[in-house]
Amino acid sequence: MTRARIQGQLDLDQATYDALVAHARSDFPYEVCGLLAGDGGRVVKHYEIPNAARSMTFYTMEPKALLHAMNEMDDAGWDLLAIYHSHTHTEAFPSATDVELAFYPDAVYLVVSLQDADAPVIRGFDIVDGTIVERVVYVDGLQAPVGSR
Repeated sequence: MTRARIQGQLDLDQATYDALVAHARSDFPYEVCGLLAGDGGRVVKHYEIPNAARSMTFYTMEPKALLHAMNEMDDAGWDLLAIYHSHTHTEAFPSATDVELAFYPDAVYLVVSLQDADAPVIRGFDIVDGTIVERVVYVDGLQAPVGSR
């Protein structure tokens, strides 16, 4: 696994950012997961996908909900903009398992950290062939808090 410098960005609106944090908090201490559909780099739909593993350390997207979301995106002509999940007790950085299971090189991988429950952090990454490249996440044009790096 290689850490690379920050490159690129991902733009979220405040409602999407808040929805991701709310979803992460909704099943604490278990990880949650989901997808963001996009059109022209803009979020058009948020899919909360149940974590079939219901684990505090990893996620497995429930297959039927995942298939439904992917089919809906395909039918609408939307892109898979981002795949997200939460880390309830660790920093917002992809784990070795996250990197190993990163099968969509065109999607941004978002990690929502609740390590500091009062100051959640969302960070975005491109993960391609084991290399992690961080994206700067913006919320309504302002850089999102990144916590400690």
